[in-house]
Amino acid sequence: MAGESDDRGAARAPHVALLSSPGMGHVVPVAELARRLHAEHGFTATVVTYILQPLQDRTSDAYCWMVHHGERYRDADGILVNTFDAIEPNASAILRQPEPGHPPVYPVGPVIRQPDNGDDDATGCIRWLDTQPDKSVLFVSFGSGGALSAAQMDELARGLELSGQRFLWVVRSPTDSGADPGANYYDGSKSKDYPLKFLPSGFLERTKEVGLVVPSWAPQVRVLGHRATGAMLTHCGWNSVLESVMHGVPMIAWPLYAEQRQNAVMLHEEIKVALRPKVRGADGMILGEDITKVVNDTMNSEEGDAMRTKVTELQKATRSGLAAGGMSHKTLNEMVTKWKERTFA
Repeated sequence: MAGESDDRGAARAPHVALLSSPGMGHVVPVAELARRLHAEHGFTATVVTYILQPLQDRTSDAYCWMVHHGERYRDADGILVNTFDAIEPNASAILRQPEPGHPPVYPVGPVIRQPDNGDDDATGCIRWLDTQPDKSVLFVSFGSGGALSAAQMDELARGLELSGQRFLWVVRSPTDSGADPGANYYDGSKSKDYPLKFLPSGFLERTKEVGLVVPSWAPQVRVLGHRATGAMLTHCGWNSVLESVMHGVPMIAWPLYAEQRQNAVMLHEEIKVALRPKVRGADGMILGEDITKVVNDTMNSEEGDAMRTKVTELQKATRSGLAAGGMSHKTLNEMVTKWKERTFA
């Protein structure tokens, strides 16, 4: 954080540097926070998206500098957390409780990318969704780096086909194929359709009337905001969770690793906006029959309707919190006021 004066002595806008892990799941909310600080509070912002080479050397001065300042977190004016009262009421209440010797914590979420109707539709997802009935399509995506084994991919394809439901599936190369699932979309050495070769024989032809399969990537925010999207089968990455809630889309929780399992429990058991498929196969395999059941329950059952009602309530609470005077808006204002007071003191 820096504050400067121009040649006439007038105070310039505070300049904040935002350091993000290079993963897309981290860069996107940090970039949105930078946008919000600029648009709503007049800050200038620099998003640092890479780590300088010397920082990878643990004996270097640069690395020691980073460790030193990491230990100074307790001296911070505050810590911003990408959550909000409606989705995690207990956690938000606890985070707001003062704790001696520790900086205050500010829940300012959801910090997610805003929809942009000008986004590229090279995959044809939006054009296809335009032809589908309202809330009829299950969006299947495992995030920017998630992928399944070849056997699990077969079971998912079988389950979707047996369900008869409309679907939009973002497919990546399986984890045991030798390909990097996260690199499919950007790897010029392979055809962009490369992941589709791992689908069961005849699947695309048999499901072409109800499904669209796209390789590697889709404009997720636009898909979730489309009137035809009725639910999302998700890996429960936090960005995907927040984006689904923000657009009032119920979920099928299919966590892959890390905190995604914790998120899945919260979505299913606590706030009840997601269903989870049974795990009955060997080595944690989810069988096609169980996928069919959870898809149909989500898209066409009283339980699915109840989830849709609940997530719509959350959507309204979320938008209210982000609006001027809402809790998330006021919380970020409180932090920004501290920054400005310190910068120009």
